[in-house]
Amino acid sequence: MLDLKRQYEPLQKELLEALGHVLQTQQFILGEQVGRFEKSAAAHLGVAHAIGCSSGTDALWLALAAAGVGQGVTVVTTPFSFFASVSSILRAGGAAVLADIDPATFNLSPQSVEQVLEGPNGNSVRAILPVHLYGQCADWTAFGRIGRERGLKLIEDAAQAWSAEWEGTKAGGLGDIAAFSFYPTKNMSAAGDAGMVTTNSDELAERVRMLRQHGMRRRYYHDEIGWNTRMDGFQGAILDVKMRYIDGWSHARRTVARRYHALFHASGLAEAGPYPSHGIVLPHEVAGSRHVWHQYVIRTRRRDALRDFLAIRQIGSEIYYPLPLHLQDALKSLGYSDGSFPEAERAAHEVLALPIFPELREDEQQTVVNAIAEFLS
Repeated sequence: MLDLKRQYEPLQKELLEALGHVLQTQQFILGEQVGRFEKSAAAHLGVAHAIGCSSGTDALWLALAAAGVGQGVTVVTTPFSFFASVSSILRAGGAAVLADIDPATFNLSPQSVEQVLEGPNGNSVRAILPVHLYGQCADWTAFGRIGRERGLKLIEDAAQAWSAEWEGTKAGGLGDIAAFSFYPTKNMSAAGDAGMVTTNSDELAERVRMLRQHGMRRRYYHDEIGWNTRMDGFQGAILDVKMRYIDGWSHARRTVARRYHALFHASGLAEAGPYPSHGIVLPHEVAGSRHVWHQYVIRTRRRDALRDFLAIRQIGSEIYYPLPLHLQDALKSLGYSDGSFPEAERAAHEVLALPIFPELREDEQQTVVNAIAEFLS
């Protein structure tokens, strides 16, 4: 699925020098390297503030808490995402309400959100948390309108979407506040856990910086109950080096995605969708967006059998996500059941992520396509 050796080997000298500088300065928590990365990240994303933290999950909690999500505040989000999208709302003290997804993009459906807002839970909703799934922004034209018309906070879960864009604006600068993850498998990745909160609001940024250090504005004087969610110097150093290369890697991912498209169409396997019949439905880039292809996710009816077939041939694949959040045991208290979100539930049975990373070769992609063609035949 992912060969990080191909990314790290050319950068070895730069990375070791950057890590050595952290050792020399002993700035192990926050410090110079983290500050430099924060500054370059803000410039890259076109936002006023970029605040490093210890993980993508902590970034979500910080963003939600800074935006005022707490007791009595309801947030609408998607059932088709990583667990942290909902657990962070609950951890902040808020209530989570779910809405179904768009079957073509797998992102939160604006129409489904509006149905929730018109329903019995609508009056308590104060924020929407769309997830930019697989590297493509949610429909921000629609969500921006909904937020303005209803006076709702818009919080981006941009964990998988570093450098993705919606109508020329990068993820992280679309909503009131946003959260990124730099987990090692992400398209912008640390060598461990790390995350970031971005915003154009001076007030929200100040609250995030305070909350990430136990609620301190002055050392040992605690204004609120925050948490310890600071980024360490080693991760800041690694991410600062990688910032020099992320544009090239994003371009390479888009090239890999285009090659997959061409190879699948040439093989005759591609179907129009959004649902598969006998072949596969390919992912696509929505007009007005810039997909960064964190994942290349196909749909197929015999997904589990195909994955087993690929594994026998030593071809990596992954299922993001096999069980929607509303059906997770830990979230039964949300009150949903099987059938509550048919699009998310169907996607969970059909999606399969194929190998994609900037250094993936065309012959390797051809091997993947040939194996899928063999299975479907």
